[in-house]
Amino acid sequence: MSVDEGPTLRRRRLGAELKRCREAAGLTQENVSRHFEWHAAKVTRIETARVAVTARDVRDLLDLYHVRDEAYREALIELARMSRERTWWSDYRDVIRPGNFVGLEAGAASMLDWEPVIVPGLLQTEAYIRALLRTGRQSDPPHEIDRRVRLRLTRQARLTESRPLEFGVVMDESVVRRVVGGPEVMSEQLRYLIEMAQLPNVNLQILPFGSGEHGFLGGPVAILEFRGVDAQMNHGISRPETTNLGVVYLEGLAGDSYEEQPSEVARYRKEFERLSAKALDHRQTIKMIESLLVA
Repeated sequence: MSVDEGPTLRRRRLGAELKRCREAAGLTQENVSRHFEWHAAKVTRIETARVAVTARDVRDLLDLYHVRDEAYREALIELARMSRERTWWSDYRDVIRPGNFVGLEAGAASMLDWEPVIVPGLLQTEAYIRALLRTGRQSDPPHEIDRRVRLRLTRQARLTESRPLEFGVVMDESVVRRVVGGPEVMSEQLRYLIEMAQLPNVNLQILPFGSGEHGFLGGPVAILEFRGVDAQMNHGISRPETTNLGVVYLEGLAGDSYEEQPSEVARYRKEFERLSAKALDHRQTIKMIESLLVA
């Protein structure tokens, strides 16, 4: 399967371009909704990639925005068509949490991940996954557990494909000390972390207990970055305003949320850099994990 750029990322590119065109035309989202007699939130959902937009809607929007460049118009209309394509994860919609994180992960060029409680999903062994699911989803039937396991294992292909995800991880020390699934499962998981840490695109770090307070005290945080102008040129879109398409994914018990404002993405990235500077480096991290296997 190809995960270089999926429909989720295409929708984000398209939404960013349509927003730029609307603002250049001096129109508000409310102006556009009233003009087409759309639901008030439809323009927002299009521009934030919460929904897939039809080629007809894109054509109508571009007419309203007085966009006359035929090559540019056709590029956006084609992007709309491609953003509605079926994806490999479409088959797992019954077990994917609401939101589009899997699609974003599939299209990202790089991801920075803070994990305070468990091993990141992209680095989990099958036995570790099953142990987590047995604990958190005790009432789920076996076939649904199997589907969740297959989904997570399929996602892990991002780390070893021809154009792999650049993956930087900082885990709290408690993650490697917390025994999940029993000693054998945890030992296998620790050995797997050492193995995956050898990949050139994976940077694994542990934040020791003695590091003190930091800006990410709370739940998991993922910062995803996407390829810029080079990928957009495939659709005839090379406008620099849309090259910054980073997004912060925040996971919580009350639900997941996304932060896409460039200033906020930059703030989270800077905070991650501070966290990484406090953490053990790659070599020290491996040594700590190895020491836990010997103990």
